Amino acid sequence: MTLGAKQRRFTECIGKLISWAYENGFELTFGDAYRSPEQAAANAKAGTGISASVHTVRLAVDFNLFVDGAFQASTDAHKPLGDYWRSLDPDARWGGDFPKPDGNHYSFTHEGRA
Repeated sequence: MTLGAKQRRFTECIGKLISWAYENGFELTFGDAYRSPEQAAANAKAGTGISASVHTVRLAVDFNLFVDGAFQASTDAHKPLGDYWRSLDPDARWGGDFPKPDGNHYSFTHEGRA
């Protein structure tokens, strides 16, 4: 599958995730979506990310999660969304499953990266 085809499938699944979230009492705003390779490298250097981030190929998005208008910072709060996200596609990965949990991160794998 080409990168472009995977990006389009990812975007379709993000739409489904957003709809599911609102249907189930969650609200979202966008955090990071696209991240330049330079920004990814800077984040890695600062210890706040990785240089091989799939944000650089438009296959990841970070969401800010709200319940009843209150911001939810914990990975646990994102778990219902993460469970649904993983059910949408074999390439779907949720940051809550990472060795260093990143609950607001929703991505597709690409070339061995998540």
